[in-house]
Amino acid sequence: MGIRFILMVNKQGQTRLAQYYEYLTIDERRALEGEIVRKCLARNEQQCSFVEHRNYKIVYRRYASLFFLVGVDNEEASGTRGGIVMMWDSRIWNGKLHVQECTLTSYFMAMTQDFRWHLSGVYGPNSKKEGQDMWEETYAARGFYGDLCVNELAILEFIHLLVETMDRHFGNVCELDIMFHLEKAHFMLEEMVMNGCIVETSKANILTPIQLMDKAS
Repeated sequence: MGIRFILMVNKQGQTRLAQYYEYLTIDERRALEGEIVRKCLARNEQQCSFVEHRNYKIVYRRYASLFFLVGVDNEEASGTRGGIVMMWDSRIWNGKLHVQECTLTSYFMAMTQDFRWHLSGVYGPNSKKEGQDMWEETYAARGFYGDLCVNELAILEFIHLLVETMDRHFGNVCELDIMFHLEKAHFMLEEMVMNGCIVETSKANILTPIQLMDKAS
């Protein structure tokens, strides 16, 4: 699931930051941003934070007056619907499946070496009550493995990490911080994401180059 673009938008629908990891013309970007922003801002708090649009899946989250929107690949939505077929060689892997209402977690352990592999699939319902059940099930999936990295949920965690990193640098980041220090916001994203892939999650490592530039200036 590669990241294709990151947007920061205020509640009036004005784009304050846009970072793209695929080529789109200015007109294409303007049209895409307008469609996505209208769709996301029209949703209420009871609806989930995942939206499908064109060939993207949009994961968004609101912090104060800013909306953080991340567009990722959604190849499954291109004309077909399906699932995942999982097969393994029982002579090499010991596999187990844990199925619940909103999640399916697979657990594999190598028979000949100390190696484990996990995968969780999540269905995110729209209603608030079912959404709460989904989060409880997803949290329970941590019992099968340590670090949780599950598609859209990982993108939500990425958004939260981005906000925490900005908070550490700016101190309770707001829209004006983004507007007057746009280059620093881009520097942070460039440290965190490369070619649509998350490559750095340490806040200290992300901020070190910016702090060095501040000292040099």
